[in-house]
Amino acid sequence: TGFEVCQQVREFSSVPIVMLTAKGEDMDKILGLEYGADDYITKPFNILEVKARIKAIIRRTAPKPKEAAKVIESGDLKLDCESRRVMIGAKEINLTAKEFDILEYLMQNEGRVLSRDKLANHIWNYDYDGGSNVIDVYIHHLRKKVDGDYEEKKIITVKGAGYMVK
Repeated sequence: TGFEVCQQVREFSSVPIVMLTAKGEDMDKILGLEYGADDYITKPFNILEVKARIKAIIRRTAPKPKEAAKVIESGDLKLDCESRRVMIGAKEINLTAKEFDILEYLMQNEGRVLSRDKLANHIWNYDYDGGSNVIDVYIHHLRKKVDGDYEEKKIITVKGAGYMVK
C-alpha cells in the first residue's frame, strides 16, 4: 500500500513525500502523516493547490545555502579562509592575496572546470577579454607554489575550457 511504501522510504530517506489518494477518511489522513508523508491530498483536488503545496514543501525542505567554509580541504591541501593560510600537509605555503583568492575559488568549486572568464569575473569583477594572459600568469605562479615538487598535481588545466582543482 501507499502507507507501506511511505514507511519504507522513510527508513532510508528524508525526501519530501506527498500522498495523493482517494482515501479521504480522517484515519487514512492521520496514518499517511504518521507513516512519514509531508502532506496528504485527497481526490478530487485542484491542481493549482497541489502545485502550491509542493512548492511550500520544497521551500521548507530545500537545503539551506552553506555559509562560506572556514576551512576547505582537498586531499592534503588545506585552505583556512579566515586566516588566509594554505597548508600542504604540515608545510605552510605563502601566497599573494590574488593567488589565495584564485585558489579559494577553485577549491570552493572542486571538481568543476572554471573558465578564465569566470575566474576573472569572480576575482577582479571584470569581463575577461580573452586576449589577456593575467589568469594564466597567476595560475602559473600558483602552481609553482602549490604543486611544486609534488607528484600529484592539484591544479588541472582542461584544454579549451579552464582550470579546476582535482
